[in-house]
Amino acid sequence: MTKPTNPTEPENDTQKEAVQSILDFGSAMTATPHGNLYCLTIIGQIEGHMAADDRAKTTKYEHVLPLLAKLEESSEIAGVLFLLNTVGGDVEAGLAIAELIAGMTKPTVSIVLGGSHSIGVPLAVAARRSFAVPSAAMTIHPVRMSGTVIAAPQTYSYFQRLQDRIVAFVAGHSHISAGDFQDLMLKKDDMAADVGSVVYGEEAVRLGLIDEIGGLSDGLQWLYGEIDEGKKKRKKK
Repeated sequence: MTKPTNPTEPENDTQKEAVQSILDFGSAMTATPHGNLYCLTIIGQIEGHMAADDRAKTTKYEHVLPLLAKLEESSEIAGVLFLLNTVGGDVEAGLAIAELIAGMTKPTVSIVLGGSHSIGVPLAVAARRSFAVPSAAMTIHPVRMSGTVIAAPQTYSYFQRLQDRIVAFVAGHSHISAGDFQDLMLKKDDMAADVGSVVYGEEAVRLGLIDEIGGLSDGLQWLYGEIDEGKKKRKKK
């Protein structure tokens, strides 16, 4: 997708690429005294193999996955900041993005702004350090499936195995135990017409789901510290 940017035209190819990245992906690269930081937003619905409604804001995995691979390999990028405000969406697409974030060797920070619901929870904990603003919300519930469902034991087994993958990932990349996360997922008295839990910023930190309460400046300061520490280690070698 290419759109003209008005009223100011970028002065060079680097600026053109940055502007197009914002239009296409909601992302931007910023030069700082510590190194170049890449900011990527994960917003709206996590789109999977089926295209979402044209009116819906989406994060498309076919855009994000190759972009993350490029960031990991780029010598120009020192750290990556993820800003999350997502309702969730396709489970396997969300897990694919989360696994790629978790596998990055560069410093990564996630900040939950607004909400990071459903499959957005694994995305929030995938970064090396996770933050949430006090007003942030995270909805934790069992796996859902839309469309035709065959009422057979194999279907329920598949649901359970998919849910186990989510529980294992979250427990493996945060400080909450698998049992405690499963209890939140199956809680009966927190949602009016559903099973699950809604936790907010400070509660998410207390449960061990998120590392710290904080906003943009806190996330950036952590990134700067990790980048500088990495430079010191490389100099010693």
